Formats: sequence, C-alpha cells, structure tokens
Amino acid sequence: MTQELRIAPKGTGAIRLSIGIIVRNEQDAIGAMLESLFRQTLFEELTKRGWLCEIICVANGCTDNTVEIAQKMFQEQSASHPFAEAFQCQVVPLARPGKLHAWNQFVHRLSAREAECLILSDGDIVVHNPATLWNMYATLQTNKSASVATDEPLKDISFRRSKTWRERISLATSRMTQSLPAQLSGQLYCIRTPVARNIYLPRDLMACEDGFIKTLVCTFFLTRPGVPSRVMRAADASHVFQAYMGLLEILRNQKRQMIGQTIVHVLVDEYLPTLRLEERLNLAETLHDKDRFDPDWLRRLIRAHMQRTRHFWHLFPDALSFRFMRLDGIKGFHKLAHLPAGILGLGISVFSCWLAYHFLKDGFETYWPDTKSPRLQDFKPDATPKEVCELTTTVTTVTPEKV
Repeated sequence: MTQELRIAPKGTGAIRLSIGIIVRNEQDAIGAMLESLFRQTLFEELTKRGWLCEIICVANGCTDNTVEIAQKMFQEQSASHPFAEAFQCQVVPLARPGKLHAWNQFVHRLSAREAECLILSDGDIVVHNPATLWNMYATLQTNKSASVATDEPLKDISFRRSKTWRERISLATSRMTQSLPAQLSGQLYCIRTPVARNIYLPRDLMACEDGFIKTLVCTFFLTRPGVPSRVMRAADASHVFQAYMGLLEILRNQKRQMIGQTIVHVLVDEYLPTLRLEERLNLAETLHDKDRFDPDWLRRLIRAHMQRTRHFWHLFPDALSFRFMRLDGIKGFHKLAHLPAGILGLGISVFSCWLAYHFLKDGFETYWPDTKSPRLQDFKPDATPKEVCELTTTVTTVTPEKV
C-alpha cells in the first residue's frame, strides 16, 4: 500500500529527491537491485505532482562489470519506463575505493543542491515493498520532527519455506535487533538533506557509519539528549539483503561491527563532546578539516583508546552484553524462544570482540570485507511468502511533537 502524501506541488523542474546507490564490485547483485528500484511507486507519485528525482550510482573502485551493468540498465529505463519523465540517472565511477568516501562524495558534491531529501542505498539489496521509497520520503514530510526514515530489513532466508536451524537462529537475532527503537540500517534510509550535509564520515571510521549517523541525528549533533523518534520506520517499507550464513563470514562481519562500534564510541562518547558548540553545529566542516589538515587525527585517538583498554571486553560499553540487552524488547514467551539465539550470539560476540581488540591493538589498516550477494540475482521482490509476515516486527508509530 502506498502511503498518501497530501502536499501541494511547488512547481516543476527542481529535483525534490536524490537517490544515491553506493556500489563496489556488485555485478552479481546490481541488476536485481536496479530492477527492484524501477518497480517502485515513487516514480508514479512524482509524475502525478510534476516533480523530479535523480538516481546516482556511485561506483567506488570497481574492477568488475558493475559500472557497465548499471549504465545499460539506466539507458534502458530512461527509454522505456512509463514514468521516465520523473527521473534522471547517471553512473559516477570513483577511482578511490571505500564506502565512506563514496558517501561523502554523493552527499556533499554529487547530489542536487535543491534536493529536500537524500536516499542512501547499498547496491547489494533488493527493494521489496513497491511503495518503500515513497513511504520513506512521505514519512519525513508528514513527521516534521523526524530526520531519518528507515524501512524493515529482511534477510533473504526469511522467504524460504523450509529453514535450517542455523537460518532460524539467524532470523531470531534479526528480530532481537529490530525490537529496539531508532534502528538505522546503513543499507537503505532516507535523510533530510540539511541534516546529511552537516555530517562528514571520517576516513578512518571504517565501519558502522550507520551507528555514527544515528547518534548524531538523535542527539542533534551531540547538543541535546537523545531523541529516538528522530529516526522513524516507514510503514509498508522493506528491503531484502543476503544473510551471512557461513561461520567465517559471520565472524568477519561481527569483527567489522566490533571495530566500528569501538571507533564510534571513541568519537561520540569521548572526543566530539569536547568540541566547542560551534564546531558541533558545523560538524561536517569540522571533521572534513580534520581529515584534510591532520589525516592521522582519528588513528591517534583510537591508539590512545587502545592503550587505555586493558581487556578486550572493554572495547566499548556493554561490548559483550548488548546482545542480551536486546532481549528486553522481546515480550513474553518469545523472549524464552529467543534465548538460544542470545546465547549463541554471546559466544560470537566474545570471539569477534577478541579479534577486533587485537586488530586495533596491533596497529590497523582499513578493514571492510569484500562480500558478495549472488543469491539476490534470482530473488523475486514481489514474492511474499506467509513466513515473512510472521517474521516482521510490530512497529509502534511514534507521534512526534509539532515543530
């Protein structure tokens, strides 16, 4: 169901929405991703209002056929899409690899200056509900105190009719995570442009940029107590991603998460609160200048933190217990049913935290495992088995205060 947005058109020609798809070596998944994108009701809704959007595929350091596939898809859709007048699209290849650099380039240089909102997406997902993008945009238009709209991330294995015990545990961990408020998945979200352009992702942030962005958004750039409703989940909005199932890839991903959460802790809990108010209110400029004039500034902060950290379970607050804390969002008998996933998650957390500790302690380089999503090639985004409905988390709509 498409969420209705009742606002009067402000004229034609100007770009209202800019969509950035950040990809690196995603030739196995980018085709399915773009097919699902162009099935979105967003373009029909924009056409009704005489509005425009732009789609920019930011290909960073690609060495496969990602760029060629995206360019071909854009050419075909621009010629044949029934609502082609509502969008313009381009592929921007960047020689320098790295999601953070690509994010900064899209937000601060490539996206249209007049865009009201930006949609950030990975190239290895499939947008599932046809109204997802429009509903995320509409959520921000109808909830003025929110700055980010998200959707529901769905693992591809949730669509399987017969599931292994490993798949059931994986899905249980997802339900535990989604039970918490203000969850922001870096795979897909919509953010108000002025908010996004006051964020700059430091070069050595490495991972967990979604946690960094969420904290800045919810705390008004560390100037007020956190307000979870600044991040709102849109109704009838979802995307599918390929779940990590192999033990090695799970550990690599969890190690990356632990590294990222440690760096976010160093930034938002220890360093950024010490900046002057003016510097926090102009944070993008502040952090960009840091990277430009003192490229090793964040590495020094991380090294100093590691020198103070004697044990691996002290990397960041609640490093080992946060999985069990997620059980608080599960009610009644379901909490007991999710206990095995919590126990297994604790074991994985302990080992991945130990790996992250030694990675950071021994001197570190950029760590971002190059994962692939070949299963998405055959995924059908319009298929919704009954099991998926049973897996979705109930979302309580938060009515924001009027501003």
